[in-house]
Amino acid sequence: MKAVVFHDIGDIRLEEVPEPRIQDPTDAVIRITASAICGTDLHMVRGTFAGMRPGTILGHEAVGVVEELGPMVRNFDVGDRVVVVSTIACGSCSYCRAGYFAQCDVANPGGKRAGTAFFGGPGPSGPFHGLQAEKARIPYAHVGMVKLPDEVSDDQAILISDIFPTGWFGADIAEIGDGDTVAVFGCGPVGQFAIASARLMNAGRVIAVDRREDRLAMARRQGAECVNFETEDPVQTILDLTGGIGVDRVIDAVGVDAEHAHEGPAASAARDQADQNLADVEKVAPVQHPKDGDWHPGDAPSQALHWAVEAVAKAGTIAIIGVYPPAMDRFPIGQAMNKNLTINMGNCNHRRYAPHLVELVRTGAIDPAAVLTQVEPMTGVIEAYQAFDKRRSGWIKVELAPDM
Repeated sequence: MKAVVFHDIGDIRLEEVPEPRIQDPTDAVIRITASAICGTDLHMVRGTFAGMRPGTILGHEAVGVVEELGPMVRNFDVGDRVVVVSTIACGSCSYCRAGYFAQCDVANPGGKRAGTAFFGGPGPSGPFHGLQAEKARIPYAHVGMVKLPDEVSDDQAILISDIFPTGWFGADIAEIGDGDTVAVFGCGPVGQFAIASARLMNAGRVIAVDRREDRLAMARRQGAECVNFETEDPVQTILDLTGGIGVDRVIDAVGVDAEHAHEGPAASAARDQADQNLADVEKVAPVQHPKDGDWHPGDAPSQALHWAVEAVAKAGTIAIIGVYPPAMDRFPIGQAMNKNLTINMGNCNHRRYAPHLVELVRTGAIDPAAVLTQVEPMTGVIEAYQAFDKRRSGWIKVELAPDM
């Protein structure tokens, strides 16, 4: 079968790999009908997250059809349509039973303190082969798969695999209450779903901050008040919009990929060189972004975190769902402490939210496919990675169709 395989930083390939098989009693094998490219995948390709093992299949989002079941998977039948949640959890340990599926004690073979297990990640995450493939083995399938009703399409369901639950998680841990004013930093796919989730949780106002006009336009269509940090000071604008008070809640949906307001010539040249590498060798070249907003060990924290602490009202709440590497250890703690802020953060507990979100889609409360901007064939995955990495206008969320 064909799959997207990591070989080295900047070197991924679409190639033939062996088909998956049942290894444990709680496994399932599915035929994938839709997968996707996520910003987290770019962390692996760029080397932002160290420890990727050559030969690992990438991707952590999938919709598929069950082809084979282990003897301990009792809640599915062969032929069922399912969405696979991105994080892997056993469903039985104390953390899973409490809803903290991302902190499962069992799923990660590295042990209880090894961290979140997920598909297509670096060594410390398992590793587990990912889902950008024609078929996949799903460990702990009785927990990691959610059955799909006929009313929910593949285009809708692929967004429930990761980014819709992550956006909902951000709104949940931001502790949004009726009438709250919420700022969302970053209007990529997760940010869009954070906006949608805040509105579904009865936020009074949502302020969306980004530099990309295509993303801001999508946020505006959801009813968000938009701030372009490239043309205005986002903190001052938020203060002006809120009578000098600030927002009640902030969701950082950016993480380490936060961009500075101005990209210099060096960054532009680096992007041009990366594009040339892609054109020459048909692999994703490591993209170096020497912008002020990039993080390197020892640097100040992400610009988005600074803005979040400054823009939130006293006694407000900040939810951090953007991805930060484990080695990042700086935060504006003094300012946050002196404002009596509450800070919640973490990896999304996808399985906790996915069944509810499937039901919201089934009933028509929301159509997540509105965030889907591209559907590309698996054969064009390298070009799709290139366009997504460049943040081309209109490339907000990309679905991969193995059968297309």
